[in-house]
Amino acid sequence: MIRLRKKGASFSIENQLLLAEIERSKRAILSAQNQFEQVVDPTLIDCYIYELNAAQLRYQFLLRRLKSQETA
Repeated sequence: MIRLRKKGASFSIENQLLLAEIERSKRAILSAQNQFEQVVDPTLIDCYIYELNAAQLRYQFLLRRLKSQETA
């Protein structure tokens, strides 16, 4: 697991918003994983695979964006 917050670190408002979006994305990933594990219909399985992939890509994008702002 990636640790995003450093002890004593302060984040700009934009970074705080990014952190909130990252948390939402993590919850979306967990939700899609849970739903995927519960379904048996092939169409819904495909749906949750796409949903999970989209949530993971969004999470990765947001992490890259946060890291690039921290180094700037």
